[in-house]
Amino acid sequence: MAARKGKLKQMSGQERAIESRKASIRARVEHPFLVVKRDFGFTKTRYRGIAKNLNLLQVAFASANFLMRARAQALMSAR
Repeated sequence: MAARKGKLKQMSGQERAIESRKASIRARVEHPFLVVKRDFGFTKTRYRGIAKNLNLLQVAFASANFLMRARAQALMSAR
């Protein structure tokens, strides 16, 4: 877990770089969860059986990957 902002001021440069790396990894990992929640409406878990939940989430994350890639391509082509 990355350190809080108040503690960062007291750290040395190398320790701050490590904390920055932790924060960047966390942001990269949590972004697909944001897309699945916001764009596909998965804010609550559906308890229809473990296999059905797993299948539903796998499809949602695959769709999120396609959506994020399409948005990135649209941004690149707009430049």
